[in-house]
Amino acid sequence: MKNLLLLLIATVLLLTVGCGGEEKETKISESKSAATIIAEGPLSLPEGTNTEASGHNKEGILHYKEGHYDVALKHFQKASAVDSALGEVHFNEAISLDKLGKHGEATKHFKVAQEKANGNKEILESKILLSHVQ
Repeated sequence: MKNLLLLLIATVLLLTVGCGGEEKETKISESKSAATIIAEGPLSLPEGTNTEASGHNKEGILHYKEGHYDVALKHFQKASAVDSALGEVHFNEAISLDKLGKHGEATKHFKVAQEKANGNKEILESKILLSHVQ
């Protein structure tokens, strides 16, 4: 159901953008940015990460994809408790908090994710992260 809703939103955005004549390219790139924000999801942990942290993160990803953001958050928090040095776990906590409407807490975790990104462009160039920290 959520996938259908996202597809519908993306279609409406693209159709709306397509009606603008000369501004078409600019509007299309803007809609791609909006679609990117919508499509951003939890990140896998780097290879070689602690097995327990990785297991909780994988479980969190599964729940996040099902729309169980509160359950996903608990798994991401457990992963973070095992290895808080990973930017990915903080990013995953942040997007879960964002989905739960806890934007202040999400911003805190986005900032930590940014600090601990270790060059991960998925974190550093994330539209949702940048919208929270700027």
